[in-house]
Amino acid sequence: MKAVVRRAIKSDSEAILNLIQELAAFEKEPESAQLSLKDIERYGFGAKPLFHCLVAEVENQVVGMALYYERFSTWKGPTLHLEDLIVTETAKNQGIGTQLYAAFIQQAYAQGVERIDWNVLDWNLPAVHFYQKSGATVLHEWSTVQMHKAEMKAYLNSIQS
Repeated sequence: MKAVVRRAIKSDSEAILNLIQELAAFEKEPESAQLSLKDIERYGFGAKPLFHCLVAEVENQVVGMALYYERFSTWKGPTLHLEDLIVTETAKNQGIGTQLYAAFIQQAYAQGVERIDWNVLDWNLPAVHFYQKSGATVLHEWSTVQMHKAEMKAYLNSIQS
């Protein structure tokens, strides 16, 4: 199925939020998606957006997205980080994810970045194989490290004692 892939606009915010919630459920963490519609509008479409987004539309319905942001690598320079590539369950296996992936890579290449990166869950083998087949390197030696606000506060309190 051929989708129209375009840059997201503010009126896509609700569809973006719905896709994020669907992804959280797929990743078995529905309670972890805590962004609100106002957050999407403010952080993605305000004066200084913190992320960019490509959406895929079929019959004027957003069915997928690629959400990304700019980073800087101390080894490579400007990079883009693909935070999430999501296609709604009803539109999977129709080539829409591939269209979004290609559009994101085209965007990165046009911007002249030296690298793109993203994370993939090790149990999501179809995604791992897709990325490897596309020429991407899946780094098994690296672990993702996260610290949430409560842990930041606890750490800062512990070193101030």
